[in-house]
Amino acid sequence: MQPTSNLLNITDHSRDSVGMTYVYPVVSRRAGGVSVGINLNPNNACNWRCIYCQVPDLKRGTAPKIDLALLELELQTLLHELLHGSFMQKHVPLAARRINDIALSGNGEPTSAKEFEQVIALIAHVKSQLELPQDLKLVLITNGSLINRATVQAGLHHMARLNGEVWFKLDSITLEGRQRINNTHISLKQVNNHLRIAASLCPTWLQTCIFQINGTPPTDKESNAYLRFIARLLEDAVPIKGILLYGLARPSMQPEAPMLSKVSEAWMQSFAEKIKALGLAVKLNP
Repeated sequence: MQPTSNLLNITDHSRDSVGMTYVYPVVSRRAGGVSVGINLNPNNACNWRCIYCQVPDLKRGTAPKIDLALLELELQTLLHELLHGSFMQKHVPLAARRINDIALSGNGEPTSAKEFEQVIALIAHVKSQLELPQDLKLVLITNGSLINRATVQAGLHHMARLNGEVWFKLDSITLEGRQRINNTHISLKQVNNHLRIAASLCPTWLQTCIFQINGTPPTDKESNAYLRFIARLLEDAVPIKGILLYGLARPSMQPEAPMLSKVSEAWMQSFAEKIKALGLAVKLNP
């Protein structure tokens, strides 16, 4: 393993900090510790193109064929080093020196990997071999667009037995918003259906990125549509765990980057309170 020479921090989520193909450590502001990332899209390919995405040279596409043997070796190696080596002391701030989760995220949509179900089984196998914290989470950070695939659903079902969580991206309720922010034409009906499937298979949080475009925060139309959508989910007893509401932490690598800026903490706090008033938990990271 090629060690990084610097302390990890929340503004640097480099996928090659330890010289591996699939596995990398980051300090996650939302997780509050070390998150062991698994990047199933080392080709920088995704089926969406979110304008706040920090992946350089992002292109449209899907995950390449996954070398499962290499992924298993890398995951075993990094976890063993975090548990028994000096990596934590040398490269992780004191307050974050704990393994919080294993997170399927990376440089594109992880569920686009054809081997997704096998990857979950591989993670379960590696976890069973090491003395990891009992509450170690397995997190899938996803745009939710491929939840309809049988192999993805099988993977989510397995994740639920591994203290798994789905973080399901929902940045806009309006079609115009999704086209502008995520560059996708997925319909709200599809989003709704996929979210309900995910929540039925594995504990699921909605994750929503809030930011300004050309100095303007989300409009009342956008905010009110979001609140109505959440209220409808609750009326229908869809078992979502809550909302992960967060702002920009790292610079976008997309052409729209100069247009983007943080909303005020007061705006975020006010919106979070409106969601809480509906009866749903909110984890806020401005």
